[in-house]
Amino acid sequence: MANTTASSQTEASTTARSTVPGEFAFIPPMPRSIEETGLSLAFLADLSLKILYNAGYLTGGQLAERLRLPYTGVTEVVLEFLKREQLVEVLGAKGVGEQAYQYALTARGRDRAREALDRSQYAGPAPVPLSAYAVAMRRQSHKGTRVTPRLMRQALGHLVLNDRVFHKIGPAINSGTSIFLYGPPGNGKTSIAEAIGHRVFQGGIYIPYAVEVGGFVIKVFDEVNHEPLPNQRPGQTGVLKTPVDARWIAIRRPFIVSGGELTLEMLDLAWNEVSRYYEAPLQMKANGGVFLIDDFGRQQVRPRDLLNRWIVPLEKGVDYLTLHTGQKFEIPFETLILFSTNLNPRDLVDEAFLRRIRHKIEIPDPTPAEFREIFRRECQARGIPYDDQALVYLLQEWYIKRRRPLRAVHARDLLSHIQDIASYFNVPPALSKELIDRACEAYFVEMSGASPAAPSPKPPGAS
Repeated sequence: MANTTASSQTEASTTARSTVPGEFAFIPPMPRSIEETGLSLAFLADLSLKILYNAGYLTGGQLAERLRLPYTGVTEVVLEFLKREQLVEVLGAKGVGEQAYQYALTARGRDRAREALDRSQYAGPAPVPLSAYAVAMRRQSHKGTRVTPRLMRQALGHLVLNDRVFHKIGPAINSGTSIFLYGPPGNGKTSIAEAIGHRVFQGGIYIPYAVEVGGFVIKVFDEVNHEPLPNQRPGQTGVLKTPVDARWIAIRRPFIVSGGELTLEMLDLAWNEVSRYYEAPLQMKANGGVFLIDDFGRQQVRPRDLLNRWIVPLEKGVDYLTLHTGQKFEIPFETLILFSTNLNPRDLVDEAFLRRIRHKIEIPDPTPAEFREIFRRECQARGIPYDDQALVYLLQEWYIKRRRPLRAVHARDLLSHIQDIASYFNVPPALSKELIDRACEAYFVEMSGASPAAPSPKPPGAS
């Protein structure tokens, strides 16, 4: 059996690593001219005016930092244009060199800035063009990750899974398509998905702060869902041969989770009428990583409607988004979709949908031997002395007699109850019959018609 529980045990110290050569499969080169940014001079001029309007005044070097663009060859050209158009003026210098010149808006510049802000209040890092984003996502696809049994044991070693289940997960990951995890609640479907997202997909990728499409800005980088890498230098030495385009940020491969709150609107561009720019949909933020749809079937959207939304992305590897102007455009769909549900799949979706999901993996209840290993690990993690006889008592009195199915999560939850009860009575947590009975009475709900619960025991240690 692969020593792999679906409850929260102490994590293994090793993790699987992507087999993509190098730390990054794509490194965005720094643009050396306006043309190489992929943006028009007019767009960059408006963005600079908005930044200066909000800041009051900035040096040329500070404006370049706000734009995430180099001063030489790019920002200096924008400032020269703004000066020629009498939209900015030089207030003085805060050092030596042109980058130290301080710039402020003229009266005409403030009018132009307000006009630009009326169109869009986005005043962050300069976006990258859609074409550059598409190339980057293709090159950094999650499909470049390949796992082996050894790497899988490193990634899922903190779980307890039988060999049959364990050896289904690896090929499913290598397929790079979609995975459907199903089975009774509490057996670790979400834990498996989290291990895939956090431990298997370990490489870093570059994503842009924002993308420009048809003159509109789509904000991609999400401080909540994206984890920046502490060192954005690829390779072992951390030294780049060429400077990186600062409009891109290095992050860990995304792992985005959406549960019962998921709606169809969350899978489309979110237009803000106040800020007048877009927020990228969840699947776009998950590009290059994993998108987990947890508790599938309990969303506010019907499973059939969600199916219809995913048909093209799952089959073609592309998604289509629409601006509020009606303009449609294509983006790469380079994310591993994980569906997780404790409902019967055939009650949720039809055969056509199940056919499009290549890998369907049932996560069953643990066997008694697997439950014992889960329980033992949980005891070890919590510093509670493990006792085989106590586990036999638990299984006999609270599972076999009551015909209750084993669930992997029960070990974690029952031991948490034992710790809480022991703390209340100021006694050491232990696998005593008294503490086990109290924990089970607090945790399990005895349904009508079930065997009567054992009489309430006396406080631990009472005679």
